Amino acid sequence: MLNALTIDVEDYFQVNAFAKYVRHDQWGTFPLRVDRNTRRILDNLDAFNIKATFFVLGWVAERLPELVREIHQRGHEVACHGYGHELIYAIGPERFRDDIRRSKAILEDQCGVRVNGYRAPSYSITKKSSWALEILIEEGFSYDSSIFPVLHDTYGIPDAKRFPHEIETQSGIIKELPLSTLPLKFGKWRYNLPIAGGGYLRLLPAPLVAQAIHYVNDCEKQPVIIYFHPWEIDPAQPRIRSCIKSRFRHYLNLGRMELKINYLLKKINFGSIQELFT
Repeated sequence: MLNALTIDVEDYFQVNAFAKYVRHDQWGTFPLRVDRNTRRILDNLDAFNIKATFFVLGWVAERLPELVREIHQRGHEVACHGYGHELIYAIGPERFRDDIRRSKAILEDQCGVRVNGYRAPSYSITKKSSWALEILIEEGFSYDSSIFPVLHDTYGIPDAKRFPHEIETQSGIIKELPLSTLPLKFGKWRYNLPIAGGGYLRLLPAPLVAQAIHYVNDCEKQPVIIYFHPWEIDPAQPRIRSCIKSRFRHYLNLGRMELKINYLLKKINFGSIQELFT
């Protein structure tokens, strides 16, 4: 079964874990590493003959237009990660609309094709920001991949549907592609184990994640949606002063991540969201 491989194209200093320590107006003072890291990912995907969906941050695209064009020219899908990497429920509807409109216009101008997909920074479409889906439809997006059916301190809708489905709103219908989980049950206790990649892949053994993906494919007959970031294959990135929790979440097992990704690329059948759902 074909599964979706997605890459959230943002740099190491832009992550939500460091939002309290790095102001938005300081971003320009940090050395960019996302260009080199993303091109390394592109070369690696070529070696495995795999296409993926790249959710590109507008701020990055504005500064690295050639990178976005290369992603498109190599046959991958370019999708939108917003412009300023701010939590949706923190900025509200008006700023959210401006953010996605700005980013979508930049990406479409650079690639010359319509951008259909969106993923929220830090998966911040939650129950308190579900209004964002209507705005996405109104701004021309046909699918969203922001809802994580897990319990988390920043994001997540624990009781959300686990598999791709359509959501009907007053503005129309949008396809939702949730990040993947494995259902665990112990008596009355139930928990969705995140197997979608990113920090969860850095934390869990890659063979365990592969086994969970095979379970979802073979037993539940559903595709899996995996993600990671370019900074996650860059253990030499500058260290940012922050609290222990933020450092743990960001720097855990960076040195092993590329090996884990390659393990999954060998074991799992991957393609872009565009390939999977069109």
